[in-house]
Amino acid sequence: MNIKKIPIILLGNTLYALAVALFILPNKLITGGTTGLALVFQHQLGIPVSIFVGVFNIVMFVLGGIVLGKSFALTTIISTFYYPFILSIFEKLFGGSGMTNDTMLATIFAGLLIGAGIGMVIRAGASTGGMDIPPLILNKKLKLSVSVTMSIFDCFILLTQMLFSSKEMILYGILLVLLYTMILDKVLMIGKNQMQIKIISERSEAISEMIRTRLDRGTTLLYSEGGHTRKKSYAVLTIVSNRELSKINDLTMEIDPKAFMIINKVNEVRGRGFTLHKEYV
Repeated sequence: MNIKKIPIILLGNTLYALAVALFILPNKLITGGTTGLALVFQHQLGIPVSIFVGVFNIVMFVLGGIVLGKSFALTTIISTFYYPFILSIFEKLFGGSGMTNDTMLATIFAGLLIGAGIGMVIRAGASTGGMDIPPLILNKKLKLSVSVTMSIFDCFILLTQMLFSSKEMILYGILLVLLYTMILDKVLMIGKNQMQIKIISERSEAISEMIRTRLDRGTTLLYSEGGHTRKKSYAVLTIVSNRELSKINDLTMEIDPKAFMIINKVNEVRGRGFTLHKEYV
C-alpha cells in the first residue's frame, strides 16, 4: 500500500465514525454493515457499539487474512483497528449528544458522511473491513456477486433491527443505506468523469490540429461515410474534461460552423494523458 494514502484512509474512517457518533447513535437510527449489526447487539445485550465493532472487525480481519491472503490483510488492517478506536473516542467526547434531534436531518448528514468516508477508503485502495469481508469470501469460494451479497446482508441487518425499531425508523434506515450508497458511487467517480466528443466535419484535419495544439489533447481520426450523401470524410474522436467542453465547442464552431458534434459522458478513461503520463513527440 502507498504510504501517502494512509492519511486518506484515516480521514475516511474518521468521517464514518463521526457519522455514527453525531447522528446515528444519538437519534437511534438504524443502518446496515458492521455498525448496524453492532446496534442490534447493543440493544439486545448491552454491548457498546465501539467494543462490538472492534471485536467483530478483528475476527473478520483474521478470517479475511486466512481466506483472501496477506495482500488483502495489508489493505484492511488500518480500518480494522483505527475505526473502532476513533469511534470510542468520539463516543466519550460527545457523550451521546448529537448535532440535531431532527431524524430526517440526521439521516441525510449521516448518509453524506458515511458515503464520503467509505468512498475515500475505497479510493485509497483499502477496505473498511467488517461486513465488507464476508461478501468477498463468498465471492472467492462460491463465485457469488459481491454487490448482491452485500445488499442481502444489509437488508438482513436492517430487518433484525425491527426487533427494537418502529416501522418509521426502518424506512429511515433504508433511506440512509440508499443515500450513502449513492454518495459512495459519486465519490468513487470524482475526477474520473470525462467527455467523449466525436466531430464530423469537412475540415476534420484542421479541427484535429486545433485540439492537439490549443487544448493539448490527443485525437483519433475515424473514417466515415455519409449515409445519404455517401460523402467520404473523417470524424475526429477526442476525450476532454468537463471544463474544456465549452472551449472545444467554441473553437470547433470557429473552424466549421456546420460541424456535427456528438458528446457523451464517460465514467473513466485510462491510458496516455489520463492514467499514464503524456509523451510529446
